[in-house]
Amino acid sequence: MRFTYCPYCGEKLIKKEIGDEGLIPYCDRCKEPLWDMFTTSVICAVINEYNEIALLRQEYVSETKYVCVAGIMKPGESGEEAAAREIKEETGLKVDELKYIKSYPYEKKEMLMLGYRADVKKEELKLSGEVDAAEWFPLSESLEKLREGGIAWQLVKQIIEEAQAV
Repeated sequence: MRFTYCPYCGEKLIKKEIGDEGLIPYCDRCKEPLWDMFTTSVICAVINEYNEIALLRQEYVSETKYVCVAGIMKPGESGEEAAAREIKEETGLKVDELKYIKSYPYEKKEMLMLGYRADVKKEELKLSGEVDAAEWFPLSESLEKLREGGIAWQLVKQIIEEAQAV
């Protein structure tokens, strides 16, 4: 989100030099800089003890490709809490172990995605209303199910490469 008006008083913002940051939107009335904001979210590769990954189909995202579990962090929630909550909400699975992998800027939606590997026990997937379908796939075959170069693809590719390096 890029501010034009102050969200506190409604005053039109000016540009002001703020330290090393350069020209920043600034409210001269409130004496506050208003930094550009972005949404923080999580994206999770959910992997079971058989080295299978749970991939989701969400028609509003893609009609041809699968996606990883993902969702927006709520205020006051850590990345790890958001990851466990989203996995539970979207698949019904409880996370046994969670490992942070990497952050991914998603400029198209002004979002920062925190990538995790979530280890779970294989169970029947219990899907939320926002998930159209989900399946377990061998991790080794998962990249072809994801949009090449997309954030989910990058996350899963890194997990596969790390496992092969061991």
